Amino acid sequence: MNSVTVRSLLVRGMAAGLAAGLLALLVAYLLGEPQVDAAIAFEDAHAHEHEAEVVSRTVQSTAGLATGVLVYGVALGGIAALAYCFALGRAGRFGPRATALLLSGAAFAAVYLVPFLKYPANPPSVGDPDSIGKRTALYFLMIALSVLLTVAAVILGKRLAPRLGTWYATVAALAAFAVAVGLAYAFLPAVNELPADFPALLLWKFRVSALAVQLVLWAAFGLLFGELAERVVRARRGAAVGGADGARGEGGSGGGVVSSVR
Repeated sequence: MNSVTVRSLLVRGMAAGLAAGLLALLVAYLLGEPQVDAAIAFEDAHAHEHEAEVVSRTVQSTAGLATGVLVYGVALGGIAALAYCFALGRAGRFGPRATALLLSGAAFAAVYLVPFLKYPANPPSVGDPDSIGKRTALYFLMIALSVLLTVAAVILGKRLAPRLGTWYATVAALAAFAVAVGLAYAFLPAVNELPADFPALLLWKFRVSALAVQLVLWAAFGLLFGELAERVVRARRGAAVGGADGARGEGGSGGGVVSSVR
């Protein structure tokens, strides 16, 4: 890929990330915010002292939420577009749309789903404020391990493919990934700071809504960016074919001139 194509895909990736962020924002507002309000109400009912709000809850649930989700979507789109430029043509015989969707699904699993299953999202009032540094470090460590193990599984699958075939190499790579993730789950410390009387249903709804936001974000990005990338790659191929045909035409014409001169 030349720099023009990479730049075009980068811009379209950020645009797709913004559009996907808008859809995720809608899901977060409709599904997630009611659970956050309920968790805050639980916290207020059990708090002995009430702290003054630096930012009002109204601003947090509207402008604050929109800023966070949309900035995250644009950043995600840019990074994923650069990864797409590297993966296209190297991830098997997949077209631009299929590659985008495959990359999006793998990124969702590696960056969010696998860490989420070990350290799921918690609503307000869940978690000791004194341990927030430790919990954050463990979560990002799990993300790093998940991404590294995903890359290692891809490399393993490609190296096993010539000997085992694509199907069995993929199964072996996925099995190795599952074993490695299971070991990480077992050795990393668990975090359980749920208040004894916190409603289990509220916790479940909050975590499902958090998962739904990420699923919508990644799925929408994969579909939207795949369509945009298909057009860019198709135009590039068309230009390359046109240039090659023109060069052959000029070569044939030149040969005819030479023959006539002779």
